[in-house]
Amino acid sequence: MENQIFKLLRKDNKPREWQDVLATVKRSGSLIKKAGKIGLEPVYRFFDTYSDNLVLSSSSICISVQPTESFIPYHMHDYVEIMIPLVDSCTVVLEHSEVKVKQDNLIFVGNKTVHRVKPIGKEGIVVNIALRSSAFSLNELDYLSHRENGSNISNILFSLLSNEEYGEGRYSLFEINHDAKILTLIYDVILEYYHPDIQSNQLIRLEMLTIFTRLIRQAANAEIKVKGYHKQRNNLLSLLLYIEKNYNKITLQDMAKSFGFNPNYLSDYLKKHTGKTFIQLVHLQRVNVAAEYLTYTTAPIERISSRVGYENPSYFYKIFKLNFGISPAEYRRQNNKKISKNNC
Repeated sequence: MENQIFKLLRKDNKPREWQDVLATVKRSGSLIKKAGKIGLEPVYRFFDTYSDNLVLSSSSICISVQPTESFIPYHMHDYVEIMIPLVDSCTVVLEHSEVKVKQDNLIFVGNKTVHRVKPIGKEGIVVNIALRSSAFSLNELDYLSHRENGSNISNILFSLLSNEEYGEGRYSLFEINHDAKILTLIYDVILEYYHPDIQSNQLIRLEMLTIFTRLIRQAANAEIKVKGYHKQRNNLLSLLLYIEKNYNKITLQDMAKSFGFNPNYLSDYLKKHTGKTFIQLVHLQRVNVAAEYLTYTTAPIERISSRVGYENPSYFYKIFKLNFGISPAEYRRQNNKKISKNNC
């Protein structure tokens, strides 16, 4: 599959002059506007997505291959962009730093994040995947957590990257160590995109969600390294993963100490960049873990309450119902009924 993918992508990654790109886009009726400067260099707004031959695309998930040996100026998007060098590497330049993305690794760039890409080598292949906020429906996001209600800490990340209010100035770099399962998914997404049929859009969305899930799981298990940057030099992904891992015994003071922050600063940062307070994030993770226990075990509810970090079962009942709209006992009853029906 690898050779097939490379042959497909090399057809369209020829060098391209920036002025020719501007002229072609202008003829299509679209505009690439300037949005300020970094030093003496202009920053452009790339709010539209284009195919490899610069035809305007309205797809919520758009894939293109980066031209080789070509200048790309500073720019920003109003969508999440994933860059994946499948051959050689690429260097992404942000306002305050440079990030070298090695072969097969993935960099997620949040919307409104000013960046540019240094010219890639003649033999390089870098794939760009544009993900608009409309790329995934609520039902598809629920697919990640295997239930109809709630969401977990990890699933918040993509929402933040794609949200206009929270995405600005952020990226996450995933170093996957050439993970075969993730690469196979990436290759299949590319093939589905370039050779579509009636089911391709659905398959692409679900496989992108699966890629994202695998990245988060490996990051949580410390099997791959994840680096991030925000204007305040904080890594939101690391903070969310810390909560996900330590939810049952976590305190704001201990978490702040672990990251070298003042507790009040950490609390304000989480609220600003997730829309949720520290304790709301902790409750969210606890009740979602509890929901898994309720669905897949027969453990008493009081024991589950204690296991996820609530000493007072009555308080657990209150928080669970606040998040799921029903009691833990009713949640277990409904989900056991669904499982029984599916197994019939």
